[in-house]
Amino acid sequence: MGLTDSLADYFDFDEHDTDFRTESLAGVTTFLAMAYIIVVNPNILAPAIVGGFPEGDNVPTTTINGATYDFFQVVEMLTVVTILASVIAILVMALYAKRPFGLAPGMGLNAFFTFTVVLTLGVPWQVALAAVFVEGLIFIALTAVGARTYVIQLFPEPVKFAVGAGIGVFLLFLGLQEMQVVVSDPATLATLGNVLESPVAALSLLGLAVTLMLYARNVRGSIVIGILSTAIAGYALTLAGVVERGVLEPGTVSQVESEGVGALLFGVQYDFTPLVYGFIDGLGLITQDPLTFALVVFTFFFVDFFDTAGTLIGVSQIGGFLDEEGDLPGMDKPLMADAIGTTAGAIMGTSTVTTYIESATGIEEGGRTGFTALVVGILFAASLLVVPLVSAIPQYATYIALVVVGIIMLQGVADIDWQDPAWAVSAGLTITVMPLTTSIANGLAAGIMSYPLVKAAVGEAEDVSLGQWTLAVVFILYFIVYFAAQAGQLAF
Repeated sequence: MGLTDSLADYFDFDEHDTDFRTESLAGVTTFLAMAYIIVVNPNILAPAIVGGFPEGDNVPTTTINGATYDFFQVVEMLTVVTILASVIAILVMALYAKRPFGLAPGMGLNAFFTFTVVLTLGVPWQVALAAVFVEGLIFIALTAVGARTYVIQLFPEPVKFAVGAGIGVFLLFLGLQEMQVVVSDPATLATLGNVLESPVAALSLLGLAVTLMLYARNVRGSIVIGILSTAIAGYALTLAGVVERGVLEPGTVSQVESEGVGALLFGVQYDFTPLVYGFIDGLGLITQDPLTFALVVFTFFFVDFFDTAGTLIGVSQIGGFLDEEGDLPGMDKPLMADAIGTTAGAIMGTSTVTTYIESATGIEEGGRTGFTALVVGILFAASLLVVPLVSAIPQYATYIALVVVGIIMLQGVADIDWQDPAWAVSAGLTITVMPLTTSIANGLAAGIMSYPLVKAAVGEAEDVSLGQWTLAVVFILYFIVYFAAQAGQLAF
């Protein structure tokens, strides 16, 4: 028996009525659909490590283990880590779970790590990584005994079908803000940015339009093409003198002029061990305030648990893998892939790893087995070669991906029974509370807590299981602890 026959048997090609060509094409399609994370994730996490975004000539830095690194060096480290964490998780998915799902650091979860835990709550990024690591270990243990699958099955059906759309609106809103299309307003909190006055907003909108048109035409890799074409346009406008340097490009033009192209291509920070040192430091900081660390782990646990479950259910929904009750058969194996990826990723320096909704693109191409995921993992490993170019891509260009992915994820609302009060209330709250509070966990909590209450109000309390009531009570306890932390009773 040859290698191809052995692989076909291992991945059960005959059972799924598929072949190498179909699975390979599906893997390439999935990779192209989710490759944007290689660019986007580092740009979201870097502000947590250096304390903010670059502004003109002001590039924030951080000191780790006695050495100083600037924003762009941290982005390059995080790019390597993003790729490696993805490869580890995808290999587990391919070889153990044998599902055609791609994994990478999760959108929404990375934003929660940076903007909520680190920049808002003031938790050191080192401690945040340690917290992700601990909750990853907890997930491995819970997944091994099937507890995660059991809890996920307790989710009310409307919440299961609404969570994907809620995450989508959250990402869409975040993307529009970073593109300066939506800006803050003292009266209404948010309003439309002036596109005529903001070169970033104008070019971002143009790039978004191009990306959406490519996506509508089913062009593979439309998001990647949109990001790169927008970035190139920004450089072209800068070199042509239409805008000042540093407005539409991250200072790369000046760097190349002063230091040469070699500084861009060969001065890359492939060494991500400073992030590992930071993680180790975070473990040491646990003893300084174990109660607050427990709060951070608790918070990450809730957000990660329900975000991962929601994304996995969302992609399985699109792929047609869910049963009649809205559950994924054998869910414990895919959950183990994200648990292992999360634990390994935290050690290296990135936030939670999860299944990607873009996996549905490969499934639509016929991908049905773990071989599809294996192809995705191989392509991620090969993408280590593009690390030198990632820090040269402007942030506004990368955030186009958030808007497009957010729109794609809205399709889940079609499966919600909006005529049923319990479905309408819990699903509606799940979808809207996420972006309005910039928290995926808050949206899930709103849906889970409201479902049994509405069911009881319409005289259908017998349809609510004891486990669903328990989940609602647990969320109430979670918010009590969370608000205590916000009040300053718990702080690092």
